[in-house]
Amino acid sequence: MLQVLSIRDFIIVDSLDLEFENGFTTLTGETGAGKSILIDALSLALGARNDGLIARAGTDKADISATFSIDQNVAAKNWLSENEIEADDALMLRRVIYADGRSRGFINGASATVNQMKELGEFLVDIYSQNAHHSLLKPSTQRQILDDFAGSSTLANQVAKQYKTWAQLNSQRIDAEKNAAAYADELAELRDQTRELQQLNFSLEDWQETQLEHHRLANGASLLTGLETCIALLDENDMNASAMLAQVQQKLTALVEFDGQLKEAADGVDSALIQLEEASRALNRYLQKAELDPARLIEVENHIQAVHNISRKYRSKPEELPDLLVVCQVRMAELEGFANDGALAKQEAEALKIYQDLAKQLSQKRQDAAKILSQKISAEMQRLSLSGGKFDVALTACEPSVNGLETIEFLVAGHAGVEPRPLNKVASGGELSRISLALHVTTASQGSVPCMIFDEVDVGIGGGVAEVVGQLLKQLGAERQVLVITHLPQVASQATQHLQVSKTQSNGATLSHIQALSVAERVEEIARMLGGLNITETTRIHAKEMLNV
Repeated sequence: MLQVLSIRDFIIVDSLDLEFENGFTTLTGETGAGKSILIDALSLALGARNDGLIARAGTDKADISATFSIDQNVAAKNWLSENEIEADDALMLRRVIYADGRSRGFINGASATVNQMKELGEFLVDIYSQNAHHSLLKPSTQRQILDDFAGSSTLANQVAKQYKTWAQLNSQRIDAEKNAAAYADELAELRDQTRELQQLNFSLEDWQETQLEHHRLANGASLLTGLETCIALLDENDMNASAMLAQVQQKLTALVEFDGQLKEAADGVDSALIQLEEASRALNRYLQKAELDPARLIEVENHIQAVHNISRKYRSKPEELPDLLVVCQVRMAELEGFANDGALAKQEAEALKIYQDLAKQLSQKRQDAAKILSQKISAEMQRLSLSGGKFDVALTACEPSVNGLETIEFLVAGHAGVEPRPLNKVASGGELSRISLALHVTTASQGSVPCMIFDEVDVGIGGGVAEVVGQLLKQLGAERQVLVITHLPQVASQATQHLQVSKTQSNGATLSHIQALSVAERVEEIARMLGGLNITETTRIHAKEMLNV
């Protein structure tokens, strides 16, 4: 659940730290006071797109952070684990947006991309705007609602995945039958290419060693001449380095007897003489083994030339030849599968059977859930002044598709004696809003997102229906954390926590403030919502009755 929202220098909010309770919270205030700013700020912390300059005038950045309790949120914990972000039962998302439009995101203090914040946010909060109920008109939304209610979303994903597997095999089989001759020619060419690459016996490690060997063999004469010169200078010439250093050693040994401070220099000469002797022996050993090998040089050069010839032939760098061989082998295996009479058709048939089995399971779950959901929503419609109205989830068989074996359509009849028709053809805006709310309440227990926010979804509703809407939101608050922005006192009075937004002028600047109301303050706010600017004692009494105080 959402615990704390902290906002700094955001549009017309200078500083705000707001704590939220579980259950049903309402947010009210005068039109234009900035109620939607709260939703906008939270949306940005959840990875929403930054569409404009949002830092408060005169400041260089806006800073928004939202703290959540995720002790029961398995999906959020799994996401954090998969993304290697440390977290316990508390989670903080923070977004800093600079005046020039740049932004930075953080999850529990670790730098995060906006996409990561958005992915994680989908496990934390669902936000429904004033026009969110219009999404009910989309077939994809209707299908998702039914699958969520049926507990078959995972199965639906498996069906979609298996359909794509079958469709790919089906396409390959048709393609293979249509292009059999071309595939046979390609397979023959690939076999020649693979044989050529395998005969080359090329590896990156051997290629590097071959180049080093070629460099050494090509410069063999220079190596031998240079080695002989070095050995002569070190040990064989009349004035060689070893003899001269031995003389220095002998002289210093005698001088040390006169002054012990020369001992360090004498020891250094001793060490140098030992290293010189070791170097001379190492050079002699190398020289004894080294020899000019013109035949081996020719062999190495021929191999290098063969590698370059193959590389030019297949338009690749030598270093890319191992990967080219793998690509050829994979494509050969694929084409051989096509050429294997009946093998691809068999794979296709097996994939289709798996799809059909999964799709039939999904169809059964959908049929069972559709009956229950239809009954529940129809019952809620009666409470929402749609007396005699009926809601029906229609499942119509269709050709196998990524979505299963049926199409899903929500049908509604506004009153008794009328056949239910598609939602997008008969429902008015107000009816859509009420049906949307009924669906949210009915399916709340199936949802996994712990916090739901409704931004004036009760527009177009009033009177007794508004009171029922408030009761439904309170009922929903028993299952989830619910935050509702509303202008309706009948809705606001049902909340367990009441936040009020107000606007003030300070030093020529407009600032928005949000505060939690006491019982007495709630009476005044509900009275304002009932009576407008002129609050009378009668409206206060009415407000107290609505609040049961």
